[in-house]
Amino acid sequence: MIVVTGAAGFIGSCLVSKLNQDGKTNLILVDDFTKLDKSRNWENSHYAKKIERSIFIDWFKNNADQVEGVYHIGARTDTTEFDETIFDELNVKYTKDIWNICSDASIPLIYASSGATYGLGEYGYVDDHNIVEKLKPLNPYGESKNNFDIWALKQEKQPPFWAGLKFFNVYGPNEYHKGRMASVIFHAYNQIKATEKMKLFQSHNPDYKDGEQIRDFVYVKDVVNVCLWLMENQPESALYNLGTGTARTFLDLAKNTFKAMGKPADISFVPTPEDIRDKYQYFTEADMTKLKKAGYTQSFMTLEEGVADYVTNYLIPNKIY
Repeated sequence: MIVVTGAAGFIGSCLVSKLNQDGKTNLILVDDFTKLDKSRNWENSHYAKKIERSIFIDWFKNNADQVEGVYHIGARTDTTEFDETIFDELNVKYTKDIWNICSDASIPLIYASSGATYGLGEYGYVDDHNIVEKLKPLNPYGESKNNFDIWALKQEKQPPFWAGLKFFNVYGPNEYHKGRMASVIFHAYNQIKATEKMKLFQSHNPDYKDGEQIRDFVYVKDVVNVCLWLMENQPESALYNLGTGTARTFLDLAKNTFKAMGKPADISFVPTPEDIRDKYQYFTEADMTKLKKAGYTQSFMTLEEGVADYVTNYLIPNKIY
């Protein structure tokens, strides 16, 4: 059996769909399934068992001998949440429990870290283990992800293979439930659909013009492909960046969304909300050298390709992946 946590969420549900497409249905789906707003993401999936997140650790302890691999994608991902106890419980302690069971039972583990661990990029965006303890995340979410990475790197007892994936700005189908935390592309589509216009944040940094803030936007289908490749090939256990390696501006993103919708671009700028202004990243770009050296040779979708696929095949027809 293969375990996927966060199976009702954005990336986790896309991973389940891809596993199903590859003929794998002996899956254990783990999530908080009481949140019915996410039901579309899993109700048509093929799986062996659905387990509530709150009781999964006990189930895993008793059934580890039946599990061949774990994709631990589930996490509390709200960057505007500042209650550290929530992140300590769901992102750190829960992941430690999964790590320890995988270590004891020799089960390969892939878990979700985050590009948010890099903070403002004071030490660059290189997945170098030597800088992990120096990183300065900008919020409790990023801190929780970095705290677990620090802990994992110190463990003598480890799963036979493990990979902590530092997701950058992931976008794509199945994120409709994420509200404010959904990708800018999702919000752009809905804003353009409603008003024929798009508002982007102004720059409050003199080094960047309005709309030229830069992010490494990575399509969820590419993220899923990397997850499956790592589990199948099991290169060196490590933290791995997961972006495209090519940063693009928010203006590029907005213009491509208008284009995919067949509408003329009408873009204006509004002040960045003050509650996030002092912790706003103006540049992120994943250094993808390590994953390539590990043997991953598949190309990543360009922003043009990803936005076109997302808008035309999922957002406009209101479909999930």
